Amino acid sequence: MRIVSAHEGVIPISSSMSNAFIDFSTMDCSVLALVSDVVVDGQPVVGYGFNSNGRYSAGEILRRRILPRLLEADPDSLLDADGGLSPSAAWDVVMRNEKPGGHGERSVAVGVVDMALHDLAAKVAGVPLHRWIADHYGDGGSDESVFVYAAGGYYAPGKTLGDLQDEMRGFLDLGYEVVKMKIGGADLAEDLRRIEAVLEVLGGDGSRLAVDVNGRFDLDTALAYGRAIDPYGLFWYEEVGDPLDYHLNATLAEHYRGPIATGENLFSLQDARNLVRYGGLRPDRDWIQVDPALSYGLVEYRRIQDMLAQHGWSSRRCIPHGGHQFSLHIAAALRLGGNESYPGEFQPTGGFADDAAVEGGRVRLDDRPGIGFEGKAAFHRVLRQLHA
Repeated sequence: MRIVSAHEGVIPISSSMSNAFIDFSTMDCSVLALVSDVVVDGQPVVGYGFNSNGRYSAGEILRRRILPRLLEADPDSLLDADGGLSPSAAWDVVMRNEKPGGHGERSVAVGVVDMALHDLAAKVAGVPLHRWIADHYGDGGSDESVFVYAAGGYYAPGKTLGDLQDEMRGFLDLGYEVVKMKIGGADLAEDLRRIEAVLEVLGGDGSRLAVDVNGRFDLDTALAYGRAIDPYGLFWYEEVGDPLDYHLNATLAEHYRGPIATGENLFSLQDARNLVRYGGLRPDRDWIQVDPALSYGLVEYRRIQDMLAQHGWSSRRCIPHGGHQFSLHIAAALRLGGNESYPGEFQPTGGFADDAAVEGGRVRLDDRPGIGFEGKAAFHRVLRQLHA
């Protein structure tokens, strides 16, 4: 098989809401279609990719460096020994002549391409991506369903405590059992009122509520909030300080007994290794949230998983950021602890297939070939327009 063309674009996923650090009024993302010479039912097989929310589009890097390398490569250099598309071989091609470090936005661009390559490889094989991953990277088996939690609770103009409670009730009505809300965008007293309002909806069960700071706090504030929320017994206390401030995270872990979650803004094997070495995380209770779509894709994410295993971490302690179908397949095939979900947010990219149902806080995977964007009608229309 051959990749005959690549079509890149940018779409808005903007919103009036905000977290403790940024608003989403100008948020966008890159979308990509890789068209192959394989024809099924009279149509070329196409692999699709995009980047998760929270990072902006990476079109300039895609257009100037990453995609030209892919399209100019010897087609045989992108194949495995059996003649199938090899995302790992293609990853090596697109990363040629790139210096170590500088992972921020380059990792996003490569992640977009990696997603499209894996979608294409699984479609050519005629299998859903989780099965392709299990066959090529795993032991041939995968989880039939994946734990998902509903991420929301953002700050928004005019949003009241009652509105926040209604939002969380809506998540529970959809079948979610664990929900997440933002903190750090108000003072401690106000955030505690917000937390207690959500706990009221959850029947006082703090183990069903995660809170997310989005990296806003300095050490003193992190510790103060930790002392205040400790009695609630929360599901986790997420990304409390700057993602590269491993000392802050390690100090927090010494004082906060509950689970800590972080890693969504770490974009490489090296950064994840430093987190494990110096961030004080505890493998028996803490969570690692590296997002494959933002961190050079599944090729790099597998390296991260190998490193974590060498340091005594179970894959079940990993729940990727992003809330999309790509990481859902990865979570099932690599037997991760679960996957984030954004019910209704960051459209059209966010969420799973239109017919996906959450039951008991879990989502089952379907049998659509590849990632299954074709089952997400509004987003599939956008992707089809790239190569129409």
